[in-house]
Amino acid sequence: MEPTEQTEGEKCPITGKVKPSPKHQEPSDSEQRTLVLTGASQGIGHATAKLFEENGWRVITCSRRAFSTECPWQAGEEDHIQIDLGDPDHRSIGLAELKTRLSGGALHALVNNAGISPKSEQGRRLGPADTGMATWRLVFEVNFFAPIVLARGLMDELTKGRGSVVNVTSIAGSRVHPFAGTAYATSKAALAALTREMAWEFGARGIRVNAIAPGEIDTPILSPGTNDLVESIPLHRLGTPEEVAQTIFFLCAEQSSYVTGSEVHINGGEHL
Repeated sequence: MEPTEQTEGEKCPITGKVKPSPKHQEPSDSEQRTLVLTGASQGIGHATAKLFEENGWRVITCSRRAFSTECPWQAGEEDHIQIDLGDPDHRSIGLAELKTRLSGGALHALVNNAGISPKSEQGRRLGPADTGMATWRLVFEVNFFAPIVLARGLMDELTKGRGSVVNVTSIAGSRVHPFAGTAYATSKAALAALTREMAWEFGARGIRVNAIAPGEIDTPILSPGTNDLVESIPLHRLGTPEEVAQTIFFLCAEQSSYVTGSEVHINGGEHL
């Protein structure tokens, strides 16, 4: 027997259960969506801000640097907040300013893109034995603690917007990488685990939480020798910031309304 179409509140002829009312509600076309984006000063951050703005979103950016006239989106300067995410006190000031900018309104997306990967004075990766404790703490403050502090601090606004949180992890979080240091790699592995925990807990509020794990992306901060890795990547090329931004946008859009707790690999198959 062909299953019949089930309308809301109707008893299913197969299971005998009543279909519940869907809880997911997208903002109306007349409501402008709002994004808070950290690490917006270059590369993936630039591409993400530009893509969201082109799609009609209000973009509030955060970075250690002041807004630059080279940033490729229109309303950037008035909606940019200079925050040192590695300093807990300064981070608290920045969070307060974010809440002021949102004025108690809805937040539809939070993208935790900021991250740091310190190197030695000679430019080589720092391993477990030669990473100073101050470096460990700074990396975790930026890469791990900042995302949870911002998500918790903006919980009310995200709940109002039935928002999406996207944490930017890394291929280095799941395998030893020739350039990414130990502190960076372990902070990204921790962020991937945090993504699952946040998705589990925040789902009851209608907030989705996912992660993206970029591999070798063609940005101004590529480490020397990255091009030597290209031949080992199944697609035999570097990724682009725009490709990463498109995936972030998908995870914040209604097309991914039933996706949460996932980590999407954006690395041309390098993780295989």
